[in-house]
Amino acid sequence: MLQQITGPVFEYLAENRLLIQLARKVGLPLGGTLFVGGQGAEETLDTVKQFNQDGRAATIDCLGEFVETEQDAVDIADECIKVIGQIKAYDLDAQVSLKLTSIGLRIDPDIAYQQLSRIAEVADQQNMRVTVNMEEAVMIESIVRVFERVHEHYPNVGIALQANVYRSRFDLEYLQATVRVVKGAYDGDDETYIQPKKTVDETYLQLVKVNLLNGNYTQIATHDEQIIRQIIDFTQMKQIDRSQFEFQMLQGMRPKRQQELVRQGYRVVIYVPHGVDWYTYLMRRLAERPANIAFTVGAMLRR
Repeated sequence: MLQQITGPVFEYLAENRLLIQLARKVGLPLGGTLFVGGQGAEETLDTVKQFNQDGRAATIDCLGEFVETEQDAVDIADECIKVIGQIKAYDLDAQVSLKLTSIGLRIDPDIAYQQLSRIAEVADQQNMRVTVNMEEAVMIESIVRVFERVHEHYPNVGIALQANVYRSRFDLEYLQATVRVVKGAYDGDDETYIQPKKTVDETYLQLVKVNLLNGNYTQIATHDEQIIRQIIDFTQMKQIDRSQFEFQMLQGMRPKRQQELVRQGYRVVIYVPHGVDWYTYLMRRLAERPANIAFTVGAMLRR
C-alpha cells in the first residue's frame, strides 16, 4: 500500500528534467555522498580509494539514463572505458558494472552488443571483470541474449540474475557464467515474479549454491544477515575456496558488516554508483521499495 503512494512520487522525481539538471549543477548533497561514489570520475575514484584502504574492493556502476540516441549510448560506453583506464592507472581494486539500457539496448540490441563488446575488450586487457546489471521483466530476454553473445568472446563479463524471477534458475544453468545473485528490486505479474519473501530467499540460496557447485565465480549481493551466515556455513561445509566468490553490498549499506567480513578473510565488493545520473539512480532506489526510504534516512542519521 505504501509503495503505491511513495513509488509514483519518487518515480516522478527521478524523471523530472528540471530537478535532474539542478542535481547535475549542484552536485552530490549529503544523502548522495552516502550512496553514490561521485558525479565525476575523480570523486568516484577517491571513494574507491577509501574502500581499498581497509580492504574493500568496488564495482563502479556506470550510470546512464535517458539514452535516446546511439551517440548517447556511445558516450556512456566511453565513460565506462575511461573509468576502466583510471582504475588501472591508480592500481585500484575495482571492476565495473552497467545496465545494457544505458548503452542502447532499448534503441537496438546490436548497439548494446557493440558497446558492451568495446567495454569488455578493454576490461579484458586489464584483467578486469564487467558485470551486466539486470533490469525489469520486459528487458530480461534481450539482456540475456546480448550477454550471451558477448560472453562467448569475453568470459570476463558476468551477469546479474534476480532471485524473485522464475526464469533465473534456468538462465543460471544455461549460461554457466560469473553470476551476481540479487534478490531483485523489480516487481510485476505473478507469472514472471516470485512473490512470497520466503520463496525468494530460498531461491536466492539455491542460485548461489548451484552456481558455486558448478564451479562458477559467484557474486553474492545481499545485505541479509541470515543469508550471509547460511552461505558462509555452506561454503565451509562444501570446502569451497573463498577465491571462488565475493560478497557485494551497496555503498552506504551495512559498512560495519562489510568490514567484519573483510577481517574474516572474505572478499567484499562495494557497489559504487558513478556518473551525472546519480540523482535518478537515488530516486529510483527510493521508489523501488518503501523500506528504502526509512533505510536511507536511518543511514544518514547514523553517519
